[in-house]
Amino acid sequence: MQAVILAAGMSTRTYPLTLTRPKPLLKAANKTILEHNLDNLIGFVDEVILVVGYKKEMIKKYFGNKYKNIKLKYVEQKEQLGTAHALSVAESYIQDKFILMMGDDIYSNGDIKNCIKYPYSILTTIVKDPQNFGVIIEERGLLKDFVEKPKTFVSNLANAAFYCFDKKIFRCLKQVKKSERNEFELPDAIKLLSKGEKIHCIRAKQWLPIAYPWDLLKADKILRKGKNIIGKHSKINKKIINSSVGNNCTINGIVKNSIIMNNSVVDKGSTVEDSVIGENVYFSGKIKSKNNSTSIVNGKEIKTNKFGAVVGDSVKAKNITISSGCKIWPDKTISNKTIIEDLI
Repeated sequence: MQAVILAAGMSTRTYPLTLTRPKPLLKAANKTILEHNLDNLIGFVDEVILVVGYKKEMIKKYFGNKYKNIKLKYVEQKEQLGTAHALSVAESYIQDKFILMMGDDIYSNGDIKNCIKYPYSILTTIVKDPQNFGVIIEERGLLKDFVEKPKTFVSNLANAAFYCFDKKIFRCLKQVKKSERNEFELPDAIKLLSKGEKIHCIRAKQWLPIAYPWDLLKADKILRKGKNIIGKHSKINKKIINSSVGNNCTINGIVKNSIIMNNSVVDKGSTVEDSVIGENVYFSGKIKSKNNSTSIVNGKEIKTNKFGAVVGDSVKAKNITISSGCKIWPDKTISNKTIIEDLI
């Protein structure tokens, strides 16, 4: 069987981390999102078609043409015209039944196994805030309708964006018209498919969506199962608590509930809590997390629950304090400051 992974988007909500890499190359538990998904596809598929776009060469260089026993092929989505359009560019590669999944969420082996039992299926999950999701209305376990971010309650069952299809979906894609967002939306094609086929709704046991940087911290914690993960050639001279540290790092301070990416230094006397530190960063100072924190994303204030900060790649920060919810863009050099808002 084949799988299609959509990995073309720019992912502005995960800035500054995705200013320097495509989102599928972000790491949780010291493995990229794509590696987690490819590992969980082993035994189910023998070929994966990766739909790439933004910083596509980084993905191609990282993975090449094969991952373990899975063949990899690449097709480019040259314009960001929505998920239906992204799938359509892979049509010529598809032979028959296939899996479709997003390249920026992490799916479990068990959920994949349950979905592929059926000719057509969609992965779903119960959410507390259905107004923020595309939700599914099901009837006797079958898809009845999609509603995008409903203003009034119709269902608390969200679309986890993992599907099993065959080539019939492409006929439906050709009938889809642009939405209000000026994109070709995959749910519109799936609704058309559901008129003639039974699409089974499968409840997810573990779905880890990565919409914002703090979602990466949540996924990291779940995948590590409460243990620290330390990369190759890293030197831990102080204290690591419930965190992931990449390769070639030096930790002379305290790191708690955080992700430290490759080749970074947390210097003596420093504290990093509930934060993401990018690659090639030198950090000296304090990042203290706060409950019920907020962060500005694309001009909007977003609630983050407990969160520290995000420091982009190649930042040099000496003797600074970063307030909860703040983000520092890559390549900044700062010293002797308190950061109270995003440094762009």
